[in-house]
Amino acid sequence: MNTLSRCACFAALLCLASAASRASADDLPDGDSKIAPPYMDAPELTVKDGVPKGVIHDFTMDSADSKIYPGLNGPYKRKVWVYIPAGYVADTPAPFMVIQDAMQRDAMTKILDNMINDKRLPPMIAVFITSGGGDGKGSERGLEYDAVSGTYSDFIETEVLPRIEKDYHVKFTTDPEGRATMGGSSGAACAFTMAWFHPERYHRVLSYSGTFVAQESPENPKSPHGAWEYHEHFIPMSDAKPIRVWLEVGENDIGSKRDEASLHNWVMANDRMAAALKDKKYHYQYVFAAGAGHVDGKVVRQTLPEALLWLWQGYQAK
Repeated sequence: MNTLSRCACFAALLCLASAASRASADDLPDGDSKIAPPYMDAPELTVKDGVPKGVIHDFTMDSADSKIYPGLNGPYKRKVWVYIPAGYVADTPAPFMVIQDAMQRDAMTKILDNMINDKRLPPMIAVFITSGGGDGKGSERGLEYDAVSGTYSDFIETEVLPRIEKDYHVKFTTDPEGRATMGGSSGAACAFTMAWFHPERYHRVLSYSGTFVAQESPENPKSPHGAWEYHEHFIPMSDAKPIRVWLEVGENDIGSKRDEASLHNWVMANDRMAAALKDKKYHYQYVFAAGAGHVDGKVVRQTLPEALLWLWQGYQAK
């Protein structure tokens, strides 16, 4: 089979998978839901005989090579893994996800292998990327993930994706419908921020225990309450953007007993994110996990396949 024929086959697989995903996701509506323990791994995490496995590459990025994040507290290195689905044809445009903190990398690759093979998800590339290190205010991770700006999206777009395309002969689609972001905690707030400031790049966001609280550092007068501003001001006061958002929070998440004045109650923040998105008629799904903690691994491994199915609902390869 020549290269043109292989490309045509891969494009056909994308279209078939998109159609199958739409058909099987019709019963996954927008809105709020509650789940409760016991939490169990979804069957899609089981490695199955006969299911082709994607290829995983990894590399390290050095802070000295970054113009955007040269090192807030000195030099650092970050790891990146790239999942390329089985059957991918080199340099063919493909949908993809950017996953902060390389979250649930092992589970995610198993899920993608199974759901792509079953044509429940389109064949997609996944970029698992770690932060520059640390956590919270004054850290490199805090600078990257908790900032309420388009800077991190620019970093991914100009320094990460081009390197992957060059080194591994992949092509990331430029269609925002085929671009998704995902994360947990500050990585989740970061995922939303990537789409909020650049909806021309990303239309799909998956968030676990999103840090939609006042944690931005350094402080920014345009967002004095950090990511709390999303549900307090930005979403209510802005026209709706073409973004689909899947959110989860645990009943016992960080700050669950703290008052509103603290601006550090993750449950309250995510409740209000869902309410703000609903009021503006966004496509959103909000899952409240009873008895669960912050980015609860058991909850993630139970809900991730269905979250991905909902997230990619309506996707059509171009």
